[in-house]
Amino acid sequence: MASPERNKKILLDMVKQPSNDHCADCGAPEPDWASYKLGVFVCVNCSGTHRDFPAISQIKSLRLDFWDDSLVEFMKTRGNAVVNAFYEKCVPPFYYRPQEKDCVVLKDQWIRAKYERREFTGENNSLQQGYSSGLYEGILWKKGKDNKQFLKRRFLLSETDFTLRYFTNEDSKKPKAVISMKDLNAVFQPEKIGHAHGLQISYLEEERTRNLFVYHDNSQEIVSCFNAIRATRFAYLKKVDPNARECDLVPLITRSSIKEGYMEKTGPTQWETFKKRWFVLNLTDRKMSYFKTSLDALELGAVFIGTEVHGYSVREVQPKGNRSGRWRFGVTLETPDRQFVFLCDQEQDQREWIEAFKLVISQPMLPQHYNTEANMRRMTK
Repeated sequence: MASPERNKKILLDMVKQPSNDHCADCGAPEPDWASYKLGVFVCVNCSGTHRDFPAISQIKSLRLDFWDDSLVEFMKTRGNAVVNAFYEKCVPPFYYRPQEKDCVVLKDQWIRAKYERREFTGENNSLQQGYSSGLYEGILWKKGKDNKQFLKRRFLLSETDFTLRYFTNEDSKKPKAVISMKDLNAVFQPEKIGHAHGLQISYLEEERTRNLFVYHDNSQEIVSCFNAIRATRFAYLKKVDPNARECDLVPLITRSSIKEGYMEKTGPTQWETFKKRWFVLNLTDRKMSYFKTSLDALELGAVFIGTEVHGYSVREVQPKGNRSGRWRFGVTLETPDRQFVFLCDQEQDQREWIEAFKLVISQPMLPQHYNTEANMRRMTK
């Protein structure tokens, strides 16, 4: 007869082991659930997706559910390391592996690709053709540049010339835009775009950031599109630097901002009225872009952020006068050319922005950063 307390202790000891102490799918610490059909330990969020295909995976709580002796013995023979070695055997290096804080669609499709479709076991490599063939073509809903309306647009991604094109209609042969992989970035932004599958594609247009906001109603299709972009970017990076190691190139494929949100900004003399703007801070290129709203297509301007040695610093400031309106939590960013003053709505926002700026300032500058700084200074003169 099964001993519930004994089996519970065995499972709780197992989940403390190095390979089991993080979710098998998203890496979240201290997983409290397990798939007793697959033999993996998972977090509560990933367990929800596992429940959607009971023929493949069945879930129990480590602490709340009854575990039969046979199930505990099965878990002993498996565990995250053993199971992932099989189900993640052939994951392409460019394929995005979701982390704990990533959006639902990325984690959901990663789990389905692993276990339901078995895309990475080596048995069904043909299923990877949708994002690894060097060519992707599909219809996405794209937000208009000057309005909130989303319209269908045809997108064509090619590894041959490392470009992403989009067309105003399905039959058009002349693209509305031809986007180079050189500066392209893609990141899921469901909350910003207002759709669970919302994807933001950014690139440089005449040295300023341009954003495309797109989505597809099918979750598998939009994640395939995202990974097709990553595959093409990865191929481009390998061509530019053929001697680089894959592990050094993968972090450069796409990037997420370390902080986004609204702040108020004044002009260079600091006598101008404060205006509300949407700011995006990236660590990779040490650049903070700002837009009129969160869904603006075109960047209004940008600020390069160097190191303390090069004259950059950040501090809290108390705003003076009444030009700032109701926002009272100030941040001063010092650069060699100018002092920037920003105002935040909440004290928590102020702290988060200061910490984000400090993180960028604390990182050493790389050779490409000096080029970025020089180009941005030239643009502002």
